[in-house]
Amino acid sequence: MPNPVCVPRLLPLLIAASLLPATASADGHEPLMTIVVTVPHASSPLTVVTDPKAPQQPVPANDGASYLKNIPGFTMIRKGGTDGDPVLRGLAGSRLNVLLDGMDFHGGCGMRMDPPTAYVFPETFDQVTVIKGPQTVAYGNGNSAGVVLFERDSGAMQPGKSASGSLMLGAWERVDALATGRIVTDQAHFEAALTHAESGDYEDGDGTRVHSAYQRQSASLQAGYRPDVDTRIDVDLTASRAEAAYADRGMDGVKFDRDSYGLKFEKTHLSPLLAKLSARVYHTYIDHVMDNYSLRPQTGMKMVSNPDRDTDGARVSADLNLSGDTDLKLGADWRDDVHTLRNTVNYANLPRVKDYESTTTGLFGELTHRLANDRRVIGGLRHDNWDAARYSGGTLLADAERDLSSGFVRYEQDLASHPITAYIGVGHNERPMDYWEAVNKIGLSATSNLNPEQTTQLDAGMLWKTRTVKGSVSVFHASVDDYILTRTNGTAGCANANGCAENVDATRYGMEADLAWTLNAALTLRGSLAYVHADNDTLDAPLAQTPPLEGRLGLDYKAGVWRFGSVLRMVAEQDRVHVGYGNIVGQDYGVTPGFTTLALNASYKPGKRSLVSVGIDNVFDKTYSEHLARDNTFEAGSGTRVNEPGRFAWAKVNVSLD
Repeated sequence: MPNPVCVPRLLPLLIAASLLPATASADGHEPLMTIVVTVPHASSPLTVVTDPKAPQQPVPANDGASYLKNIPGFTMIRKGGTDGDPVLRGLAGSRLNVLLDGMDFHGGCGMRMDPPTAYVFPETFDQVTVIKGPQTVAYGNGNSAGVVLFERDSGAMQPGKSASGSLMLGAWERVDALATGRIVTDQAHFEAALTHAESGDYEDGDGTRVHSAYQRQSASLQAGYRPDVDTRIDVDLTASRAEAAYADRGMDGVKFDRDSYGLKFEKTHLSPLLAKLSARVYHTYIDHVMDNYSLRPQTGMKMVSNPDRDTDGARVSADLNLSGDTDLKLGADWRDDVHTLRNTVNYANLPRVKDYESTTTGLFGELTHRLANDRRVIGGLRHDNWDAARYSGGTLLADAERDLSSGFVRYEQDLASHPITAYIGVGHNERPMDYWEAVNKIGLSATSNLNPEQTTQLDAGMLWKTRTVKGSVSVFHASVDDYILTRTNGTAGCANANGCAENVDATRYGMEADLAWTLNAALTLRGSLAYVHADNDTLDAPLAQTPPLEGRLGLDYKAGVWRFGSVLRMVAEQDRVHVGYGNIVGQDYGVTPGFTTLALNASYKPGKRSLVSVGIDNVFDKTYSEHLARDNTFEAGSGTRVNEPGRFAWAKVNVSLD
């Protein structure tokens, strides 16, 4: 990993810039929010909307999974220093659809080194939206856990020129840097962003080094033209390059290249009936190389694998005002994936060989009907055609085609006597096997195919907001037919080196709650609770890879330009395990003990355009691992999970200039 010698020299310059006189933005609002984002809360039924540009505690995230794990209901599967898999309500992979600025694509690695969130530098986005459960049909197929939208919003830009930057330095040579520039006129806009993130190997609470170093750079460009106030045409380009060491496997990622481009079109106020017409087309290419010698001492013979993935997608939708009380969104989307693989040290001299291809075409509609000012019904229907083929040596081995149906309906009511919104809804979706289940787990073969996974889920809850208290609680109960369960080599007759997959029936239920209580003008108490219980009904066992009960308490104190915060995270023991079973992102290794960690932070805001923040995570330097962490195979014969980082100190400066 490069030694960040020159970066610390920039810190005095950024601190000096942070002391520049405060100036208001064009709209009169402060462009830099005060710390702390510690426990994000639901903003509407089953929906959490957060600002990824706002300062965070614990340590600011360097990728999408690290950002999401602070939202109640989320956990993250640890593999090393970066690129963890996000898990919502105990579900991950293709059960949790992640769209990056409208792009629906999946990683290239056959062993999940690079989930979509690996290509996210959170601060480059304007908003992150999480929709929990099968309570939308507008964002692709099979989202039984939910949908995550990392979004940019060029429509909110104010005319003028601006620039912003941030720099974070932390233990173990951690460096995160961002620089953006923007030019906006009445008819056009241009925005560019450059990011850099790197770290050396971190140490756990015992001082043991964890094989986890990484570096990543990205560049993005967005440009738009508005021929009139009702029309927007935007183009976007993104490129990123990275490498990362992994403690959970025998190879490291020495190349993660992503190149994406796309086009957006939006037209509003076409007629009293047609309120908006939107379209999005995009292409993403991922080229990935992993080996066992570039980032670690070589043992045995050299091994190299070079998968890549081409994804093309399109989406069109129309917003209709059927009446003053009824809105309807109609749309269609399409995605085509082609995955290739070549395994040899001299891979660059060989042709690429296709091992998988899939095409999904969907039609959807979502309707909102207001029964009265305080009551509404929201529902949707979706139909998908999924067609996939598995290849061996470039020759067709097996194929499958399925028609899939999804839908939901939800009732919401605002209670007049209390500042409360209550809701109840039921959703159903069908998810086909994904690439990892079809190829690595042999779910798609010439002799047998996995059935689509069918989830029927009830969601209910309430949100409330007063002058001093804001909170929410949500509960869910799901019955899953043909849940796609994976198991490791050697279990239940599985002889495949990468494991096997089978259909089982499962039952899942759980809840999330969050609360923010303003005790006085200076003090705010925050808290959250998340719980999931899951059973494998077919095998009469716990459903593997279910996270334990987790609670968080945060206390924020503000005094003028100073802010102080703390987060106490409490995780219970998880003894409901099914060793050797799991899903495409991980398997159960055994019982895990509970743990408690404390994080502290402080910030100083000398002006509206700047913020300096510092923090310490894992204050007591505790040695622990998450229940959903991967096995630490880098430490020969350890047989233990990848431990979380020990005590971590960091400092960050945010600056914005007009």
